[in-house]
Amino acid sequence: MYEVRSAVPLGPAARDHLVAKKAREEATDGWLQQAEAHLRRAVEHFGSERDLRSIKVGDVKAFGAWLRALPNGRGGLLGRGAVRHHVNSLSNLFGALVETEVVAMNPVAAWKNKPRAERRESRWLEAHEVALLFEAARLAPAGRAVPFLYPLIAAFALTGGRVSDVLGLEVSDVSFDRKTITFRPNDWRRLKTKRSHRVVPLWPQLEEILRPYVFSTDRPPSKLLFPSWRTGEEAMLTDFRKLLDAVAERASWKEGDIRSKQFRHTYITARLQTLDRGAPVSSWTVAREVGHSSTDMIEETYGHLGQVRHRSDVVEYRAEQHVTILGDRLTAVCRSEHKRAANEAGLEKAKSLRVASSAG
Repeated sequence: MYEVRSAVPLGPAARDHLVAKKAREEATDGWLQQAEAHLRRAVEHFGSERDLRSIKVGDVKAFGAWLRALPNGRGGLLGRGAVRHHVNSLSNLFGALVETEVVAMNPVAAWKNKPRAERRESRWLEAHEVALLFEAARLAPAGRAVPFLYPLIAAFALTGGRVSDVLGLEVSDVSFDRKTITFRPNDWRRLKTKRSHRVVPLWPQLEEILRPYVFSTDRPPSKLLFPSWRTGEEAMLTDFRKLLDAVAERASWKEGDIRSKQFRHTYITARLQTLDRGAPVSSWTVAREVGHSSTDMIEETYGHLGQVRHRSDVVEYRAEQHVTILGDRLTAVCRSEHKRAANEAGLEKAKSLRVASSAG
């Protein structure tokens, strides 16, 4: 029987909800972090003591409008997709409370036309563009925060994995013996669908890039292939857009031009051009590798016909195969690296001279 309560304040209810989900192991740490951020904004808007039973559909719509006016941290405002994620987290809270008969209804579920992410034409990179980005990443100095940017970019472009798929890879998911990479659920993140649990080829180029990284004696021991140590403990990397921008700008792109989702589209496009035992690879094989349950999305959305098309036995993006089309852009990337290396060498020499002078 439904128990009448004096009030169900949003702040404490949200906290207890997340704590309970973690205790029951119903969500990954990554999901909980996102939900916490979303609910924190709900608390900011409604107030921590707002009685959840007093929140109606109109109030949730007003929350959505308030979110749309917030900055996204990249010079713009929150998009419809981000708003939808926020209201979904609020809906998850209401749903749990309805199930336990703490509140009587879920106003988010009653909102019939909730915001949806804007549908945009899929963006992808040509094979020669990925090759150029690879060169920029390979030649860029490794940062302390993310020393594996080149292997990470390569993992995206040479597996077609979704963002959470790749960021949640564990070292044990990479088999150099079987030449495979396995995307499977783990404690770091869930996979999007049942089909998302899959095995993809470890292409020769990706093996060349990952092998020295994985077996480097300088790499701190970790379960995750691409861990973040920002908090002092191993965790999933959550955002590397600024680092990606830094590499992309070295190859003459502008900030925001290159995002990880493009690599998925690019992989599918490149994979469709490969051969399987001498014959063009089937759309079903590609769909299975990227975690789709049918070939519809492959054929209608991802099967882009790029400007550069050639049949190959493997997916690869090698700069030496595209020297002519890359031209000055490739030269500029290499020249920039030579200049940086020369400057560093000069600074080191000057430092050595100063040390020797002071010692004398």
